[in-house]
Parts: sequence; structure tokens; C-alpha cells
Amino acid sequence: MSENLELHVNGQHVRVQADPDTPLLYVLRNQLGLKGAHFGCGLEQCGACMVLVDGDPVFACNRAVSAIVGREVTTLEGLTQGAPHPIQEALVAEQAGQCGYCLGGIIMSAAALLRDNPNPGRAEIVAALDKHLCRCGAHNRMIRAVQRAAAALRNTHDT
Repeated sequence: MSENLELHVNGQHVRVQADPDTPLLYVLRNQLGLKGAHFGCGLEQCGACMVLVDGDPVFACNRAVSAIVGREVTTLEGLTQGAPHPIQEALVAEQAGQCGYCLGGIIMSAAALLRDNPNPGRAEIVAALDKHLCRCGAHNRMIRAVQRAAAALRNTHDT
């Protein structure tokens, strides 16, 4: 049974009509037109659907939309309003994406990591990206990209 739900997405209050058990990913993509999070496996095992909820990376493919009412959701589109996030620039510079299907989720997890830890070590980066499946084999380049973005963010804060 469809309900009128009020969400807070990318700094905006929005109302949607949805069954409370509808996956957040479906509401974001189909009702709000936010296409940065992708449907991958539907089992919370690939990370293509990753968004931030109250700043923490969460899988949107199985998260009931009713579970995020009253919480702040940030999608790739909300993270990158106006200008690319340093992690996006670093991924391009390191040529870390091939097909790009997984990158939206990886960007979200990397941005959360860098917000909490401006100087992560390799092991911390690997742990943060561990929930993401990339079949292109660009893992080492992705790690270098997170290190590059961390350095860029530190340099921005030092000036």
C-alpha cells in the first residue's frame, strides 16, 4: 500500500508516493531521477547502489525507503553539486575506471572515508572499498586515486 513519505535527499525535502518497503534505490532512480546509484546485484554485495545516509555509506538496493525517513540521504548527484569532488578528479587522473558502473558507489564510500580520515593508509582504503565489486580490475588504480584525493583535500585545507 502506497504512502506519502517525506525524505531529505541532497539537502532538499521531497515527498514521494511509495510502499514503505520499496527499496530506496528504486525511489531515488525512478521517482527522483537520481541515476548515480546503480542496481548491481540486488543483494548488498557489489556496492553499485551505495549512497550516504547520515554520512555513512549504505546499500540502497535493499534498504526500505521507510527506514530512511527523517535521515539525510546524499547521492552522487548531491556529493558533486557544482564541481567534481576531489575523488572524482583523482579517479580520472589515475584512469581508475573502465566501464564506470561501480564508480558511483566507490566514490560515495571513498568520500565518507576521506571526510572521517584525511590521511588514510592503504589498509584503511582497502577496507573502505572492500564492499565494492569491480570487474574491470582497476583496484590498484582506485587505491592510488583515493590517496591522491586525500592529498588534494589536505592541501586544500592547509591553504
